[in-house]
Amino acid sequence: MHINLELYRIFYITAQLGSISKAAKELFTSQPAVSQSIKLLEEKLGGQLFYRTPRGVSLTLEGEVLFKYIEQGYGLMQTAERKFLELKNLTLGQIRIAACSTTCKYYLMKYLEEYSINFPNIKIYIKDQPTYKIVRALEAGEVDIGILNMNIENTDSLNINKVFKLQDCFVVGEKYKTVSEKEISLKEMLDGYPIILPEKGSDRRDSIDNYISSYGLKVFPQIQLSSMDLLIEFAKKGLGVSCVVEDYIQKELEEKQLYKVSIKEKIPERVLGIATHKNIPISTATEEFIKLIKV
Repeated sequence: MHINLELYRIFYITAQLGSISKAAKELFTSQPAVSQSIKLLEEKLGGQLFYRTPRGVSLTLEGEVLFKYIEQGYGLMQTAERKFLELKNLTLGQIRIAACSTTCKYYLMKYLEEYSINFPNIKIYIKDQPTYKIVRALEAGEVDIGILNMNIENTDSLNINKVFKLQDCFVVGEKYKTVSEKEISLKEMLDGYPIILPEKGSDRRDSIDNYISSYGLKVFPQIQLSSMDLLIEFAKKGLGVSCVVEDYIQKELEEKQLYKVSIKEKIPERVLGIATHKNIPISTATEEFIKLIKV
């Protein structure tokens, strides 16, 4: 049986107010229109819903049974409308972000902090993943925003909302300071000093390996680490030449805790993109976060 939901709404309002005239005012329509709708609903259901009283209308036994169920459904619809408005007004919702831990700490953190202050009721979920997993998560709808390396081959399914560049470099602490005092070749550095690199499988390690192999060289790092903080600290402690992101160590360079090694073969910049899926609508919460990071 197919019955227009509007007929149930008119029935619900009339039963709640106990008056056809009051229902007409509430619904911004005429009394005959309300009466006709009720009559149509009764015909479709095959039974009487109201009977007239001196004060208006009252529910029949069948009408009372119907009202109990309609009341529950109407309440759920009102709750749904309220939750929808909460999502649109950013008093409820979530954003799911995928990025590597280094990007989270050195790039995203300031935006996450500001966003959580502006929208304290929005839940923020973070996944620490490499680029290929971020793409999969975006395509599967598991995350709303991904921050990934732009060296991926296929970005047709993605909207890139912003790109920014990062420059990798090699640094040393006080122990190996002399290596920073003149320009040397990549081969000299690899052959002459203990090398500290990001661990295998990370986006940065793939980028560095590609850079080194492009000059026909191989690297056999003495130390491989998972975090930028450790790469910085190991270099500061004099344990070798460490590959870090120059943009993130300005303080250490200024305070002469680290020294940049000048390599003849310049390391290419890495380009990162802030991506969403083209075919998956973004929520208001996600849209506001993207606006924030695009400023």
